[in-house]
Amino acid sequence: MNTLEAIILAIIEGITEFLPVSSTGHMIIVSSFFGIAQDDFTKLFTIVIQLGTILSVVVLYFKRFFQSIDFYLKLFVGFIPAVIFGLLFSDAIDSLLENPITVAVSLIVGGVLLLKVDEWFSHSEETKISYLTAFKIGLFQCLAMIPGVSRSGASIVGGMTQKLSRTTAAEFSFFLAIPTMLGATVKKSYDYYKAGFELSQDQINLLIIGNVVGFIVALIAIKSFIGFLQKNGFRIFGYYRIIAGIAILLIHFFVQKLTII
Repeated sequence: MNTLEAIILAIIEGITEFLPVSSTGHMIIVSSFFGIAQDDFTKLFTIVIQLGTILSVVVLYFKRFFQSIDFYLKLFVGFIPAVIFGLLFSDAIDSLLENPITVAVSLIVGGVLLLKVDEWFSHSEETKISYLTAFKIGLFQCLAMIPGVSRSGASIVGGMTQKLSRTTAAEFSFFLAIPTMLGATVKKSYDYYKAGFELSQDQINLLIIGNVVGFIVALIAIKSFIGFLQKNGFRIFGYYRIIAGIAILLIHFFVQKLTII
């Protein structure tokens, strides 16, 4: 991986991580189009640069992180399902990651559902999150272990099924990303070193660049998404997911066989 490729992947990660469009699906299309190598470091890179996107949430909602211990406890409760399902089904998840058809189908099915979300939950206006609600949202988030589902999309919709407003559901999804993505980063880094790999200075530099770019882009994406969501809802994301899913199928079957980062 070179510097330009690192910047491209970081931009895609920053834009898509907090939108209901699936960062995995976009990584497939972009990495295939630019011919980015599918090596162990690239796989590590796409996970570790999530630290930059996590930091963007902390910066944007800085005051919210010092309200009360209750806030952290709810995040912990919401995080529990991801830990349990991740440990139980890690091998199955890895096998799904190798199948671009799974990603494409998930994008399309999720897109169809997003076309109906605003209609189904048009009266969702609750702004307070209980511990039970946090846990249920965490269960929905686990659906994103299926590549192409979208972590943010699953958790936002999960929040709306509990009658949360679109904005409240989206913001809790952002907060819940912090322990979830941090946990994924720690595990991936541990597995990388356990396998006997070591980072060179050039690779460390790429990780720094990726995190900085991801942080800046995610800041813009989150602020834009909240404003857009309040005014327009999810429909456009539904259409976009369907198009992206079809694009993956076309690339895979008619252009080249895809491999997933």
